[in-house]
Order: sequence, then structure tokens, then C-alpha cells
Amino acid sequence: MKLKCVIVDDEPLAIAVLQGYLKKIPAIEVVETFNNAISVYEFLKDHEVDFLFLDVEMPNLTGIDFLKSFTHPPLVIITSANKNYAIEGFDLNVADYILKPITFERLIKAINKLIDIKTGKTESDKEQEISGHIYLKENKRMVKIYIPNILYLESIKDYVKVVTKQKTVITKQQLSYFESILNPNEFLRIHRSYIIAINQIDAFSCSSVEIGTMEIPIGRKYKDEAVKKLGNNEAPE
Repeated sequence: MKLKCVIVDDEPLAIAVLQGYLKKIPAIEVVETFNNAISVYEFLKDHEVDFLFLDVEMPNLTGIDFLKSFTHPPLVIITSANKNYAIEGFDLNVADYILKPITFERLIKAINKLIDIKTGKTESDKEQEISGHIYLKENKRMVKIYIPNILYLESIKDYVKVVTKQKTVITKQQLSYFESILNPNEFLRIHRSYIIAINQIDAFSCSSVEIGTMEIPIGRKYKDEAVKKLGNNEAPE
């Protein structure tokens, strides 16, 4: 499912940053950008989109007043440097409220929340999803990766190396993107540079995980969650 969105913000830099992030998310397509709410109001009369990224403090018509003008307002993620509008925004049933400066990790959370709203998916539904496959861009081709065959993922600067039982694919992407789309019951982030497939683990300690001949370190930040998730509160040192 590809969701179409519009960005509304009077700051060109804010639009550019958001567009840059969204290019990394295959499920989202930016169809248009606007620097004021009045223009997008006219655009929506003739065009159908799935949701808006909406700034609050804009000239002539604020984002909040824009939403209030609708009997049935569109689905919106508010982006603002001011947290004081959050309560009013959620009273208008916005999908999420992101404070600027926006980080990619925070954006991913908002997108996932919005997708759940669009699909009517509950937490129970997500837990029951069956793992399938994904396509990753490598050089100028799209490579099919079967999720059950993934061993681990490694972040290398602006790229992620996806290692499976059959092959290795290196794609230009953020590790946090994979963290957001992979089933948390099957995959676990154990280091700022690594996500591992839980059922592929051969052995582990408090400091590392072994998958085949690969020994992967467990970062201090991720240690408690990793040991808890792996079902052993007294992992060996």
C-alpha cells in the first residue's frame, strides 16, 4: 500500500528535510508541497490524498484553524516547533504531533501510527502478521528478500547490509527503517549498528550474539532489553 501525502509548511528548509526523509520510505509518496494552508485547501477540492503533514504557525491561516474549517478534516500529522498546540491538535483527532526539528526515527513512528489508523490495524493484528518478503534496491535493481531467511542487518554509514541464508544485499537505507517494518517478535535491535533475527541465534551472552560464524556485539544501551527479549534474565557474562 502506497500512501499519498501533501506537505504544508511556510519554511522551505522544513519541507526539504521532510521530503528527504520521506524519499527513504517506499510506502509514502509526496504528491505536492505548499507554503500556506489556503492553497492546500483549494488543492484538496480536486485531488484526493491519504494524509497531510501540516505546520501550525503559518501566515493568514494557521494549521489549527485550517483543520477547524472542515466538517470532516483530513488525516493529519502536525509538524511544529511549538508544543503548545499539541492538546488542541489531538482534540481535532490528528494522527500524531511531531516537534521540530524532526528526526527520521520520530517520523517513522508517526508513519507507522498513521498506517495503523488507515488500515484499522490493532496491536493484536500486528502480532498475527505472517512474515513474507520485501524488495530492496541495490545499485539499479530491486532484489527480493524473504524475511524468514534474514540472519542479521548491519548499518554501514548511509547503507544497510542485509545478510540472509542465501545472499547479502547492501541497500541505501537507515537501520531504523528496518526496525520499523520488521516484526518485533522476530527481530531485535541489539546495537546501534545491528538488528538480528531472533530465531537464527545459535548462542548469546550479555555481551554478544552468535549467528553461524558471526559474533555480533550487544550495545550497552540495548543490553537489558536484549537479555529480557531472549528469555534469560541471567545470561552469562
